[in-house]
Amino acid sequence: MKVNAVFEGGGVKAIGLAGAVKSVEDHNITFNQVAGTSSGAIVASLIAAGYTSEELKELVMSTPFASVVKKTWVHHILYIGPAVRVFLKKGLYSGDQLEEWIDQKLKLKGVRTFGDLKPNQLRIIASDITRGRILVLPDDIKQYGLDPSRLSISKAIRMSTAIPFYFDPIKLKKLREKQTFYIVDGGILSNYPLWLFDKEARERGIQIKIPTLGFRLVGKHSNVPRKIVGPISMFQALFSTMMDAHDEKFIEDHKRFNTIKIPTLGVRTTDFKISQEACNRLFDSGYQAAERYLDRWSYSEYLKHYEQYFEYL
Repeated sequence: MKVNAVFEGGGVKAIGLAGAVKSVEDHNITFNQVAGTSSGAIVASLIAAGYTSEELKELVMSTPFASVVKKTWVHHILYIGPAVRVFLKKGLYSGDQLEEWIDQKLKLKGVRTFGDLKPNQLRIIASDITRGRILVLPDDIKQYGLDPSRLSISKAIRMSTAIPFYFDPIKLKKLREKQTFYIVDGGILSNYPLWLFDKEARERGIQIKIPTLGFRLVGKHSNVPRKIVGPISMFQALFSTMMDAHDEKFIEDHKRFNTIKIPTLGVRTTDFKISQEACNRLFDSGYQAAERYLDRWSYSEYLKHYEQYFEYL
């Protein structure tokens, strides 16, 4: 059986996504088209490049996540170092190490650009905060005068994972134009783009034969009202709302039950110093969540009722 897959972003918590992928493969389900935001885009790109679930697990367990947040001399300036870095670069860390790591892993499978994959095989979500627009890469890179087939997948992931103020934004410029466009984490506009493949098929008048499965990272406080007591907690609530509200509305309106909900066991998005033990627990959490879901999921039921899923699109 084939499915399209959408992976939610969640930083280090994406280890749980890798566990869920293992369960999917154990059920003899293969991936057709894949998409993701932020760290979900990393998982999607590795799958598109040909990595198996066992290889994904090996990557997850052997990756030194702390190397992604490499400090420079600026960080060591007493008291004001981090603030100076953000002021100068608009981010606390460069994000270059992550891009280089992804590029190396994809090259091992003979993949570098979107042109090395099948058409429409991979979609990555990013945000253009200069124009206030969501970007579906590689297609939307044409808006900047660039060829989608020549876009580096690692660069697209670098855009999608650029958490505002945490990683530097990517700057794009059109030829013969002075305007600079700042591209950041796709999660601020759609952290869980469950709508993507089905909407595209609908717009093209294609009858949906291949279902879409969503892989979502959930914490124990996911549906609990946020307590706002000051400016910091208000900013956190505002940012979380930006990342989740649009996707939550889509899921509610369409009564979609094709989402595998993966408990994140208290792991934070930027917990780059996560222990090996916590990695194992999170991977297992993803595997068990997918097992529970797939044991009761019905492919025939999905096809029977797919029309009702798109009445709002």
